[in-house]
Amino acid sequence: MSDTTDTSRLDWSKGEGLLPAIVQHWLSGEVLMLGYMNAEALDETRRSGHVTFYSRSKQRLWTKGEVSGHVLDLKSIRIDCDADTLLIQAEPHGPTCHEGTSSCFGNGADVRPPLGFLAELDALVAQRHADRPEGSYTTKLFDGGIRRIAQKVGEEGVETALAAVAQGDEELLGEAADLVFHLTVALRARGLSFADVAKVLAGRHRAS
Repeated sequence: MSDTTDTSRLDWSKGEGLLPAIVQHWLSGEVLMLGYMNAEALDETRRSGHVTFYSRSKQRLWTKGEVSGHVLDLKSIRIDCDADTLLIQAEPHGPTCHEGTSSCFGNGADVRPPLGFLAELDALVAQRHADRPEGSYTTKLFDGGIRRIAQKVGEEGVETALAAVAQGDEELLGEAADLVFHLTVALRARGLSFADVAKVLAGRHRAS
């Protein structure tokens, strides 16, 4: 967890002791829900590592998932420029909305940033690596070892390059998707992820 909140800056007076707290998926950027926190809820969130709100209807602290088990694991807390709104980045365990959707604002691609699916794919590949479900193509790749996975990345890279110069957009996109998938598997087989690649790219961007 990365907590950059300077609580002395928070302006609790505007909302009569309550601040809106926007919860965002820490990897995909998907906005999961909006709740309200008082100082006690914020303290409990930081102490427990599970996102906790103040329920205006129940008039008490309420930890998301306390009944369903679909808790939100805290990753970071940030405050806005006016110090009267919180941005909570979290890892959800199950659907966030009581209606069964990933977000209280909708589901999946409806509310997820366009590139957010790469984080979802990364997480799925990581789960496949851990669970090795029988019959899964991803499991077959992992069981084949890093050399076989690297060979697939090379094959897909060549096919993508050929599609770029000799085929249409649909074929290029299809080959590029195959390349990205197999590259994701290769990274995971080495204990790495797209988040690690993004850090390298971000570092190069800052350096330039």
